[in-house]
Amino acid sequence: MPVPISQMWTVSKYVLTQRWRGRKRYPLVLMLEPLFRCNLACAGCGKIQYPAHILKKQLTPEECFAAVEECGAPMVSIPGGEPLLHPQIKEIVEGLVARRKYIYLCTNALLLKEKIDLFTPSKYLTFSVHMDGQREHHDFAVCREGTYDRAIEGMREALSRGFRVTTNTTLFDGADPASVREFFDEMMKLGVEGMMLSPGYSYEKAPDQSHFLARDSTRSLFRRILSNRDRSWKFNQSPLFLEFLMGRQEYACTPWGMPTYNIFGWQKPCYLLQDGYADSFEGLMRETAWEKYGTESGNPKCANCMVHSGYEASAVNDTFGSLGGFLRTVRATLLGGTYRDDGARRELETTARSRPGGGQAVVPLTVTAAARQETERVA
Repeated sequence: MPVPISQMWTVSKYVLTQRWRGRKRYPLVLMLEPLFRCNLACAGCGKIQYPAHILKKQLTPEECFAAVEECGAPMVSIPGGEPLLHPQIKEIVEGLVARRKYIYLCTNALLLKEKIDLFTPSKYLTFSVHMDGQREHHDFAVCREGTYDRAIEGMREALSRGFRVTTNTTLFDGADPASVREFFDEMMKLGVEGMMLSPGYSYEKAPDQSHFLARDSTRSLFRRILSNRDRSWKFNQSPLFLEFLMGRQEYACTPWGMPTYNIFGWQKPCYLLQDGYADSFEGLMRETAWEKYGTESGNPKCANCMVHSGYEASAVNDTFGSLGGFLRTVRATLLGGTYRDDGARRELETTARSRPGGGQAVVPLTVTAAARQETERVA
């Protein structure tokens, strides 16, 4: 199992309780951003494009705890920025563990080995390491050489000390599916608990706008990657969400399933779009015009979105909202389906043969020199 039984039970009980109470909209994972500051300047990220005085701001542990209590979700994802840059990240994590929240601390792992002594292994704490593929592809994606090797070193250290470690991978247009599958093999050999996947976030502020995936290209890419899969691959995600990425399921967006809280407040409507902020979680749920968002709404900002922050909660809701969804989840979880697809296999083989010299194709994401300099100055 890629997820501890205790975590699966906690989440299952929580979701069933919400449905029993008749709540149609409820949070599953709180996206808690204690800061936007980072030690990388990734071309596909819109979080580091703020001016220096904003990048220097951060939430206090007390503000983090208040948001967690107010939201009530059983899981807390801590993205950023780079959370390990927060001077009180130890206190934040300890406070959330004491509250028995399942934490995914999202990190590029450049500081993981250096900061590891701040933390204690716990079933409630997972280091979710940003890894965008094999060495060359990852280093191109984050716009800095050597990051893959440093991340691997940090992950090995965390694993050797008994920490839970997962990876999170964002794939952009032009990603090489054969290379991604080889990356999965590398991560399983390393010993990570599971892997998380998502198509590239369509951040309006991101400096490189040319490589975000459209819906059709997302389905095509993930179909080639996830069909005919190796049974050893473990994913730390809803199997129905992965089927959604492959084009095997259709879901409506549920942005309230993963609400975002950061230095500005509760972000409307979701992790990716910034259409204002609410002063409270209750205000976020009450004031947001949810019908104006999601692919089905016709909002052009949402037209190509298939990311986990909008649709994974939809897949989880399907698991507990219908007998069919529950049985599909059980089958995929317990039987480890390989999703045989001869057409996808042929397409994958064609792609592999077309790579120059049989080498790994790399997506040439770009970031401005000014953005890199500003990030390095405030980190």
